[in-house]
Amino acid sequence: MKELELKYGCNPNQKPSRIYMEDGELPIKVLSGKPGYINFLDALNGWQLVKELKKATGLPAAASFKHVSPAGAAVGLPMSDVEKKIYWVDDMDMEFTPPANAYARARGADRMSSFGDFISLSDVCDAATAKIIKREVSDGVIAPGYEPEALEILNEKKKGNYNVIEIDPDYVPAPIERKEVFGITFEQGRNELNIDKDFFNDIVTENKEIPDSAKIDLAIAMITLKYTQSNSVCYAKDGQAIGIGAGQQSRIHCTRLAGQKADNWYLRQAPKVMGLQFVDGIRRADRDNAIDLYIGDDYMDVLADGEWENIFKVKPEVFTREEKREWLSQLTGVALGSDAFFPFGDNIERAHKSGVSYVAEPGGSIRDDHVIETCNKYNMAMCFTGIRLFHH
Repeated sequence: MKELELKYGCNPNQKPSRIYMEDGELPIKVLSGKPGYINFLDALNGWQLVKELKKATGLPAAASFKHVSPAGAAVGLPMSDVEKKIYWVDDMDMEFTPPANAYARARGADRMSSFGDFISLSDVCDAATAKIIKREVSDGVIAPGYEPEALEILNEKKKGNYNVIEIDPDYVPAPIERKEVFGITFEQGRNELNIDKDFFNDIVTENKEIPDSAKIDLAIAMITLKYTQSNSVCYAKDGQAIGIGAGQQSRIHCTRLAGQKADNWYLRQAPKVMGLQFVDGIRRADRDNAIDLYIGDDYMDVLADGEWENIFKVKPEVFTREEKREWLSQLTGVALGSDAFFPFGDNIERAHKSGVSYVAEPGGSIRDDHVIETCNKYNMAMCFTGIRLFHH
C-alpha cells in the first residue's frame, strides 16, 4: 500500500487528507479502526521515541502522546506497590510484563495529560499491556506486532473501532525529510543523533558523580525531548519521565511547568492523597481531576460543601501548603534534561525545588558560569552535551 486516505487533516475542514510514500510501500498496517492525521503524527513520533529508548537502555519502552508531544515516556522497570496504586493498576490480578510496566508508567505519570492519548510500544503488544490499554481512554496504539490474545482484547475496545497500527520495525526512512508550510517546501537532514550513556561524559560541575541509573534517566529525558515540541524540558526518575514541559516560548516557564508536573507526580504518593476515599462508581477521569485539584491551589473546588459529597465518601482534610512542602522536600535523585541551554541559573533554582540531582543540557550560554555555580550550590552534577534538540 503506497497511500492511505484519511477522513480529514488536523481539523474537519481540512480536506482532502492522506499519508503516502513517493517510493515504496507504507511501513504500517492498520489492523483496526481508522486513524486520523493527528493520530499518525502522534504514532510515528512516538514510535521513533520508544525505538530509541529501547536502543539506549535495552529495555522495552512505551510513550503516551498527545498533540504531537509526549505526555509520558518510560522503560519497563518493575513498579512498586505505591506506583501501581497511583497509576491505578493495583487492582489488576495479573503478571506485569516489561511492556505492561512501561505503559503503566508512561500513562500514569501525568494522567491528566495522557487522557485520550496515542500509545507507542517498542515491543510486541502482549495481553498484559492490552488489558491496561483496554481500561483507559485512548485513541489508539502503534507497535511492531501484537499477540493474538492482545488483538482480541483491543478489538473489544470502541466496539472494534479502536485504532491499532502495526509498524515494520525494520523500516528505515530516507536521510532527508521534507515538509511544506504555506506552499513552501522545507528540507533538512533527519536528526539521527545517537543518545547513549557516553552522551553524558562532559561533567562541568564540582560534583562529577552521575551513576548509571541516573544516566538511564537522563537518556530518557533527552530522547523524550528529541520528540517534544520546543522549548522543552523533562524531569525523569526511576526509568520514566515524571514531568514534561512542551512548547513554551520562555525556558523558565517550561522548567516551572515540567517541575509542577513532577511535583504532582510525587504529591500523589503522599499518604494523605493515597488515603482519599472516593465514592463508589466514580469515573477514572473524574477521580484524576479530583486529585489534581486536591493537591493544587484550587482544592476548595472539591472540598466545598455540596461538592465533596459527589466525590468522596469522607470529607478529606486540607493538604496544607506546609505539608506539601515537607513532603516534596523528600524528593531527591531526579534527572533533568533541557533541549537547549539554560540561559540563567533561575532554571536550576526551580529544578532544585523538585529534587533534581542530575542535569543534562547543551551548554553554550554566555552565562554558563552562573548556571554551573548554581548547580554547585546544590551539589548537583551537570553535564554539557554540546547538542541542541529542538523539535518542530
